[in-house]
Amino acid sequence: MTGTALKMGARGFALGMLLLVGGIAQAGQAGGVNMPDSLQVEGRTLALTHMELKKKLFFNVYVWSLYMEEEPTCFKQAVASNSLKRLHFRFLRTITKDQLVGSFREGLRQNPAMREDALNQSLEKLLASLHDVRKGDDLVLTYLPGSGLHVSGGASGGVHIPGKPFADALFSSWLNTHPIFPQ
Repeated sequence: MTGTALKMGARGFALGMLLLVGGIAQAGQAGGVNMPDSLQVEGRTLALTHMELKKKLFFNVYVWSLYMEEEPTCFKQAVASNSLKRLHFRFLRTITKDQLVGSFREGLRQNPAMREDALNQSLEKLLASLHDVRKGDDLVLTYLPGSGLHVSGGASGGVHIPGKPFADALFSSWLNTHPIFPQ
């Protein structure tokens, strides 16, 4: 190989590595928010399966991330899985409790399961736990198998909703509204 060809090959290799590393670094980033590619919850590893910026008009509102213990191949598997899973919201602007509650109600009212009395009571329990949100606050919804939905973060006073049905309805509503898996 000539000196020029060697230099060109080295530049191409370096550029390829830079693009590869850049692609990996972007896996946990959206809207200027960095999230880890995996995290430990209850001694188990959850992998980041999706991350997306939510905008309203021209405003960045929040970034949401989906973490799952098992890699799903479709919507139904993601919802029905009795494994650890988490929806994590990082807010990029201040939002009042009324705005947050209204958004939840609007998004969840389309799910017929939410009209059942037991699930509606669980929804009200979740909504009652919400607070005004400041820029940078988190809302973390974690399904713990055998336990139920745990709500935490600065956007909530924290609440635990026992059982799987409400968690399934919540994840189903969210993933149906924001399709990331084949249905």
